[in-house]
Amino acid sequence: MDSKNEILRALRECRGSVSGQELSEQLGISRTAVWKHIRALQEEGYAIEAASKKGYRLVGVPDTIAAREVGSRLNTKRMGKTIYYFETIDSTNQYAKRIAEGEGSPGRGKGGMRPANDGMADAFSAGDIAQALARDGTLIIADEQTAGKGRSGRHWVTPPKEAVAFSLILRPELAPERISMVTLVMGLAVADAFRSLYGIDAGIKWPNDIVAKGKKLCGILTEMSAEIGEVHYIVIGVGINANLTAFPEEIRFIATSLKLETGKDINRAELIAKVMENFERLYEVFEKSGSLKELKDAYQAVCMNVDRPVRVLDPKGAYTGTARGIDDEGNLIVETGEGACRKVSSGEVSVRGIYGYV
Repeated sequence: MDSKNEILRALRECRGSVSGQELSEQLGISRTAVWKHIRALQEEGYAIEAASKKGYRLVGVPDTIAAREVGSRLNTKRMGKTIYYFETIDSTNQYAKRIAEGEGSPGRGKGGMRPANDGMADAFSAGDIAQALARDGTLIIADEQTAGKGRSGRHWVTPPKEAVAFSLILRPELAPERISMVTLVMGLAVADAFRSLYGIDAGIKWPNDIVAKGKKLCGILTEMSAEIGEVHYIVIGVGINANLTAFPEEIRFIATSLKLETGKDINRAELIAKVMENFERLYEVFEKSGSLKELKDAYQAVCMNVDRPVRVLDPKGAYTGTARGIDDEGNLIVETGEGACRKVSSGEVSVRGIYGYV
């Protein structure tokens, strides 16, 4: 248990003040230890008031998506129980794959924060530590990516302090051909977070983009390590345009941000925590059946492609039709004329609207 995280969580959840005695009893530590943790949190940028006979009260938090801030907001059983945070990194997906393979050290990168249970350093090599800690649900977060990538190798822009970039490591007991469905599960988790937190009419452009008013808010990239019949791990990368107000020339007509849509600054740590909680809930439903049968209706309700004309950019030959929703396996059903339908699996196939991005 990370006592500082638990103190921060207790202060965040209390509307008033929490006494040092209450925190001491709740966490099973001395009041002196509570005071030391409070001081350490203040040094990290948390504004905590201490009043005689009242206790401690959280009055301000730093603008950060560091491990402590996100971790203290999480209410999950699996997702994000281990968090690595970086101020700057090449790519959260690349780092996730490195530690999932047992390569490199968890502390690599500028601003890297080791998780609380990284006390095994004396007993294991750096590679062993990474392999031991890169378990199911490990979360990697970065304030800035210098080599972030989207689908089909496209560059993904992640400017510091303005965007959200994170990757999640999963070790599912699923056949490789079923992994593409996890992208759709994450898409639903993100869209639900946008709707519940900000009231945005966010939709999903199948299979991996979250959009609002026809412009892109978020992209999702899922990669896996597998062999015939077995998945070693998967990495789901999520990039969200949170507080951006300007975009590069080549994407400014198809991209938007949560700040532009709401007119408000977005608390990025709160957003990450909400996405993780949504994803854990939806992923558990998916795991039970290994399909999207139980989530299909919810997905279709927010899928922007349904009943719209689309152009399928298949390497074997592009074609047009009308999207009719997804099946239990997450394939997009496209009606191509005279009642004929084709199943489109995500893979390297792209789908575009006939008259625009969506």
